[in-house]
Amino acid sequence: MRKSEIKELQDEPACEHNKKSKSGCAPATPGATAGGCCFDGAQITLLPITDVAHIVHGPVGCAGSSWDKRGTQSSGPELFRLGFTTDLNEQDVIMGRGEKRLYHSILQAAKKHSPEAIFVYNTCVPAMEGDDIEAVCRMAQLKITPPVIAIDAAGFYGNKNLGNRIAGELMVDKVVGTATPAPKPEFSGGKIHDIALVGEYNIAGELWHILPLLDKLGLRVLANLSGDCRFKELQTMHHAEALMLVCSRAQINVARKLEQKYQIPWFEGSFYGIRDICDALRQFATLIDDPDLTQRTELLIAQELAWLDLELAPYREQLQGKKALLYTGGVKSWSIVSALQDLGMKVVASGTRKSTEEDKARIRELMGADAILLDETSPRNLLDVAYQYKADVMIAGGRNMYTAYKARMPFVEVNQEREHAFAGFKGMVTLAQQLCLTLESPVWQQARSAVPWQ
Repeated sequence: MRKSEIKELQDEPACEHNKKSKSGCAPATPGATAGGCCFDGAQITLLPITDVAHIVHGPVGCAGSSWDKRGTQSSGPELFRLGFTTDLNEQDVIMGRGEKRLYHSILQAAKKHSPEAIFVYNTCVPAMEGDDIEAVCRMAQLKITPPVIAIDAAGFYGNKNLGNRIAGELMVDKVVGTATPAPKPEFSGGKIHDIALVGEYNIAGELWHILPLLDKLGLRVLANLSGDCRFKELQTMHHAEALMLVCSRAQINVARKLEQKYQIPWFEGSFYGIRDICDALRQFATLIDDPDLTQRTELLIAQELAWLDLELAPYREQLQGKKALLYTGGVKSWSIVSALQDLGMKVVASGTRKSTEEDKARIRELMGADAILLDETSPRNLLDVAYQYKADVMIAGGRNMYTAYKARMPFVEVNQEREHAFAGFKGMVTLAQQLCLTLESPVWQQARSAVPWQ
């Protein structure tokens, strides 16, 4: 990518950071890409497209260290779980064989696996060597039928968020708008409306908690960028009547460009927490502007809340007044706050790593003006906050699990490595169950008691 293209992606007009700084999102310092490099961000965005062959052009470590680590699930094709790489070694770099290896890798993947498309990811070594992956993809396209798309997002270009944006931009420019959707099915409840989701990765199968609700409303999800997505679905995204940006500010450029190019209205929302789920469903009805859909939405919400109140009653009784230390980032920094408050818990502090100014404003709206916001902090400081405010449980990502366990504190995983789906109304019940199981485990009483020989 040219410097001007990277600068344009960093200077995202719809991003809250740009309103604070004229320079846009600051580029990453080379060698300091903690939290994910540009390649990692592009792969995270596109890898959940399940029927595509994803080829990593570079040393094997680039694929081996990051492949499929987010726990996204598929309801059909499993091709995306196969790790394709050109496996460049020192001799390939010295002799300049990278482009040749890539060309034959593309042909081999197409012949052996018959993918719907092939994505080629550039990495640091071939980018510095000067491999022209765009030209190689064009040459390979002359020999095979599936579309071959170059994802030029080498790691040293910037951080993970930039990689998200590069990948999303390429999908809008090269994939969306190249096919038409199937005819709308029959729906006894009224008119079918087509929608799209951006930034929902179907971690632990969370998307499958949401789709039944949308089906009941007559909302057909044409495409989801990118959890449990098919390439042909992505091609039809431009026919959506409304779009929801789900928990991913890094792909806000996708929503903005789809609105500019295809006049698709969009909003940012969350499927965590009762209030946010209801608000998301109502936002779709508002943007589509169908009175019948609005009526169906209110009826469905009333039915779901009646069922949910009964299911949550015993858990709310156990969780009422419990204090939680939430250390995550991005949109989860406020959406999980909302979910915990819906269960009767008090959040003593919330992490704001990778959160925007708008995310922080929502946290203060939920927790009050004096809300404690934790940016990058050490495990020691994290535990000091937990002890000071007498937190009963730590809710964070997997890297903090051992911090909590060493302090003999209950812990619940909420980041991409989690095994349980917390989105949707069913997800609220699962979250309550996991919190109660963790808090009431007899291991804590045993771990905190004095050892017999003292």
